[in-house]
Amino acid sequence: MFGINKKNNKTELGDEYIYQEGLATVKDLIAPSALKVSPSYIEIGDVYAKTLFVFAFPKFLSTNWFSPIINADFSMDTSIFIHPMDTADVLKNLRKKATQVMSEISIESEKGKIRDPILESALENIEELRNKLQEGSEKFFRFSVYMTVYGASVDEVNKISDSIEAILEAQLVYVKPAIFRMEQGISSTIPLANDELDVANNLNTSPLSTSFPFVSSDLTSNKGILYGINRHNNSLILFDRFEMENANMTVFAKSGAGKSYTIKLEILRSLMMDADVIVIDPENEYKHLCETVGGSFVSISLNSKSHINPFDIPKIGQDEDPEEVMRSNAANLMGLLHLMLKDITPEEDSILERGIHETYAIRDITPQSDFSILTPDDFPVLSDLYEVLRNMEGAESLVMRMEKYTIGLFSGFLNKPTNIKIDSQLVVFNIRDLEEELRPIAMYIVLHFIWNEMRSNLKKRLVVVDEAWIMMKNEDAASFLFGIAKRCRKYYTGLTTITQDINDFISSQYGKPIITNSSIQLLLKQSPASINTIAETFYLTDQEKFLLLESNVGEGIFFAGNKHVAIRVIASYSEDQIITSDPRQLLEIENAKKELAENNL
Repeated sequence: MFGINKKNNKTELGDEYIYQEGLATVKDLIAPSALKVSPSYIEIGDVYAKTLFVFAFPKFLSTNWFSPIINADFSMDTSIFIHPMDTADVLKNLRKKATQVMSEISIESEKGKIRDPILESALENIEELRNKLQEGSEKFFRFSVYMTVYGASVDEVNKISDSIEAILEAQLVYVKPAIFRMEQGISSTIPLANDELDVANNLNTSPLSTSFPFVSSDLTSNKGILYGINRHNNSLILFDRFEMENANMTVFAKSGAGKSYTIKLEILRSLMMDADVIVIDPENEYKHLCETVGGSFVSISLNSKSHINPFDIPKIGQDEDPEEVMRSNAANLMGLLHLMLKDITPEEDSILERGIHETYAIRDITPQSDFSILTPDDFPVLSDLYEVLRNMEGAESLVMRMEKYTIGLFSGFLNKPTNIKIDSQLVVFNIRDLEEELRPIAMYIVLHFIWNEMRSNLKKRLVVVDEAWIMMKNEDAASFLFGIAKRCRKYYTGLTTITQDINDFISSQYGKPIITNSSIQLLLKQSPASINTIAETFYLTDQEKFLLLESNVGEGIFFAGNKHVAIRVIASYSEDQIITSDPRQLLEIENAKKELAENNL
């Protein structure tokens, strides 16, 4: 009741009440403009909502059964209510139930009926549960699961709810819409902790534990190397990539996210597992690691004393056809020449093919030759092809473009017999000192050399191509890299491609096939500019996109087959000193070496 001041004919308390009613509150700010409650949905402004509840569970629930719903790319609110029940009351009810079941079994037995497996199984389950409750190893709960889905239309909401029903019913978990109780349903799923629907199932501790939705995949095995720590459950990610369908791996990360650090750590640990490693290093990041483990560091440059002849033919096994080997080698040479000479017409392509065969013929190398006895000096070089083309009609333009690689500025690069031997467990090919124009060519030649080595000498091996996007810019180079990714498995080799430019990699017609031919993918911290491309390529959820954007250095998502986990890469102090790419740490290490050398003198 409000008092009335007769003198001024106004309500003193009423004025205060009216004033307070006119103030905007938090509820006013967050409340929708309109709310319409229908039997099968609720309309909140321009958004439609529908609530579903679980009403039946199977006898056995598998772990992580609810994760597909949590990770689904739907706009949805989910509530799980767990109401503990008094064990004494539950035991009393179970005792009554056991008495009823035993009575039914006894009655049927007296009537001479055969035993009923359903009743016997029910009695066995009741007795087992009674024992566990009595021992305290199990508790009893009333368990409710509600899901409110949102959409821009009724059809969209119904489509999402049908998808949820299909996902859950595949696991024998059945749901229903909260018909005529949509208001209570949405109230039960907003963060107020009110169970207004009150639709529950009775579950004991064991099946209830399977409903915990935030379960991470486990990638711990009895062999392999340590890749990192599972960020969700702190378990070790131990994995042997050679146990997969293929041992290929792709790594995507922005600059400074720790991709080279991670791969150097994998290399160091793989060396201890008796795997050979060959690295194509465009930025001189693997030199310190190579020197520390006693590997071979090969510098490829215009003035380098190390040479690779693209005309080399591998020593082949007894099961390989020499004619097919020569044809394959000629095709790889064609790809290299396309990369070097650019804009080759179909006529010039035919001339080049004839020229390659004639160049080998000049050195008496045919499919009938015994490749195993040929030495590096027996193979032709680029100058031999140059001389052959000079005497061929229609090759004038090819000859002019080839001059810079035979007698011009770049002649010292690839115009000499091969003088490199891979006799170390770790071999690093460094191409940092090459001009940008020559880097894709150098990567192609080095990969061709590695491919020949793989075919000649079968052993457990990793091939690492850092900054692979450089090759993906050219169709012939990308095709060659894809060919290795497809075929290296039969030579007991795993290919690792590393790139920071996902757009250049994916824009190539061979980019996605290389990813799909890799059993392992590692995504580290991403930039906002590339996250959508990454999400589309790897079918990431919004939560996984956010995780990659907010990750620290050395953190991301590790995919292995059908499983993927959030990973944090961790190295020991000694490993960190060997593989670090931090300029400050490298300078400190270099100064420490100088100081030690001076003290020894």
